[in-house]
Amino acid sequence: AGLGEFRIRDLNDEINKLLREKGHWEFRIKELGGPDYARIGPKMLDHEGKEVPGNRGYKYFGAAKDLPGVRELFEKEPLPPPRKTRAELMKSIDAEYYGYRDEDDGILEPLEQEYEKKVIAEAVEKWKMEREARLARGEEEEEEEVNIYAVNDDESDEEGGREKEGEEGQQKFIAHVPVPSQQEIEEALVRRKKMELLQKYASETLMAQSEEAKTLLGL
Repeated sequence: AGLGEFRIRDLNDEINKLLREKGHWEFRIKELGGPDYARIGPKMLDHEGKEVPGNRGYKYFGAAKDLPGVRELFEKEPLPPPRKTRAELMKSIDAEYYGYRDEDDGILEPLEQEYEKKVIAEAVEKWKMEREARLARGEEEEEEEVNIYAVNDDESDEEGGREKEGEEGQQKFIAHVPVPSQQEIEEALVRRKKMELLQKYASETLMAQSEEAKTLLGL
């Protein structure tokens, strides 16, 4: 460690150069039919060497592992924080998370009211401009008040207005929708009862034949 940074780097480079040359000779010996020293030979020179993650082949020995810039490469990255489970995440979720308490601080509501007034004013101004433009073109507006609750005396029964008068002095009842008679209600109940019995006791084949017959007859 007392040799100095530059001398240590030079020595570490020389060791790596010799190790590469040694590997080339071992490969050549094996190629010529000799023993495989790379597999069975002793690891006397590089057993203390340490490779930087991501830089395979170059090793640092002894004091070279503590050189500035090298020490940081060997420091392990801190483990990522453990991921929270769904139950742990749900603990911090309340009504405020969904925005139900945004108006409690008294800041948002005045801003919304101010923006609402601005939008209404713009809409009114736009309507006035369009109205003035129509008047300039000679288009007269005919505004007519219509009472939607008014009842026309001569309204026909076909339009849904049926008047039922009771005894003298009683208020008239006006039906604005078609009201079925007692006979129509009884016929509808009988048809419904027949369909319920048919669906309950008839087989699927019989139902299919019945529907097919209705189709052929145009019913």
